[in-house]
Amino acid sequence: MKIGKHDISGNACIMGVLNVTPDSFSDGGHYTEIEQALAQVAKMVEEGAKIIDVGGESTRPGYTFVETEEEITRVVPVIKAIKERFDVLVSIDTYKTETARAALEAGADILNDVWAGLYDGQMLALAAEKNVPIILMHNQDEESYQNITLEVCDFLNKRAQAALEAGVAKENIWIDPGFGFAKNVEQNIDLLKGLDKVCQLGYPVLFGISRKRVVDYLLGGDTAALERDMGTAALSAWAISKGCQIVRVHNVDLNRDIVKVISQLI
Repeated sequence: MKIGKHDISGNACIMGVLNVTPDSFSDGGHYTEIEQALAQVAKMVEEGAKIIDVGGESTRPGYTFVETEEEITRVVPVIKAIKERFDVLVSIDTYKTETARAALEAGADILNDVWAGLYDGQMLALAAEKNVPIILMHNQDEESYQNITLEVCDFLNKRAQAALEAGVAKENIWIDPGFGFAKNVEQNIDLLKGLDKVCQLGYPVLFGISRKRVVDYLLGGDTAALERDMGTAALSAWAISKGCQIVRVHNVDLNRDIVKVISQLI
């Protein structure tokens, strides 16, 4: 995969999470000031992150909706500052097309949409217009499935086809099975076991499970969010072994060597 002058093909790569929000579940409020955010970006880039994923609205369970104007106010100055200071790819984590457009104008390179273009119906057209990669994530309103792996694959196939029909180049379509979104712990585990099926759909797969509740469950069910990084890294190895090409994590350093080693063995 090549984005501008950045080539992220070959070994799996790491996307570092940067939440510029007051209420994200594990690091809310830590990076709301630009200098704090830039210090964290510097750390993640030094540790090996190839992409920085900037989000201005928490999508944790029970999150508070953020108006578009406020979201833009949060993310645009940070994106501009990152692109001025670092030679790194930036993705914008938003489902609102107006926010996405403002982020691209500020220098973002990738769209990361947790509603796969369904929220306002304009995101796919924006990706086509700007000729940028878009990450289409599985999401729905309820935790209801007959066969979660097959249903997630069917959803992602349909959204990828919709992107193609909207004019998005095939090489610009990435997919994300959406761990933790409209999925309980048991469903997340079933989807983990079927992850190879998602990776067989023919698109680069982003794996985003960092510090989520299913990690806590697998660790024994009594860990705080910041104590789940080793469990996250174990799942990063699992995901790469199944064919995922990008892992989205909070702790880049802990995942770096695992990602580097495992991705050379598949």
